[in-house]
Amino acid sequence: MMGKREIGELSLLDIVIFIMVAEMAVFSIEDPSSTIWHAIIPMIVLLLIQRLTAWLSLKSFFFRDWFEGKPSVIISKGKIDEYEMKKQRYNFSDLMQQLRENGTKSIQDVEFAILEASGKLSIFEKDNTQQAISPDGYVVPLILDGKIQKESLIKINQSELWLEEELKKRGYMSIKSISFCSLDSNEQWYIDVKDEQR
Repeated sequence: MMGKREIGELSLLDIVIFIMVAEMAVFSIEDPSSTIWHAIIPMIVLLLIQRLTAWLSLKSFFFRDWFEGKPSVIISKGKIDEYEMKKQRYNFSDLMQQLRENGTKSIQDVEFAILEASGKLSIFEKDNTQQAISPDGYVVPLILDGKIQKESLIKINQSELWLEEELKKRGYMSIKSISFCSLDSNEQWYIDVKDEQR
C-alpha cells in the first residue's frame, strides 16, 4: 500500500512509519483486552500521511527537494569537493568504504561521484584510466583531509619525512592544504588540493 521501493530508496519518513506501525501492532498483540481500533486508526492515519507526502513528492519538485533532499556532487571531474562533504556530514572514511563496495580501486579512477538523497554513492569511473593498478595491487591513502595517515605509511615502510619530501618534489609545500593523497602499487600518485576559493 505504501508503494514498491527498495529499502535503500525509502525516505526517512517511510522508515519512521514502518517502525511506528510495527510498534502499534505489537501493542495490540501484547494487550488483547484493548480494542483493535486503538491500533488500526493510528495505522490508517500514518498510512494517509505517508501517501500524502509521497503524492506531494511526486507532483512538486520543490517539495521533493525540501522533504527528501537533493543529490550532492562529491567528486566532479576527478576533484573532491570537501565543502560539500562537510555540508553533508560525509567524511573520507565513508567515501573510501563506498568506493570499495562499488569495486572502485582508487579515487583517481573516479570521474564523478554523486551522493544521492538515500545516502547511496553513485560512481562514474573514467573511461580511460591512466593510472592502472596491477591485479595484486593496492591503493594506500596517505593523507585524508589534511592529516597524514600513519598506519598507511607503516604499511609501505615509509616515514612522514619521506612523504613531506615527496610532496615538496611535486610542488606541495603544505600537507594541511591537501584533502586527499594516495599512492598505488605502480607508484602513481593522486593528490587533491583543498579548494580554498569558496
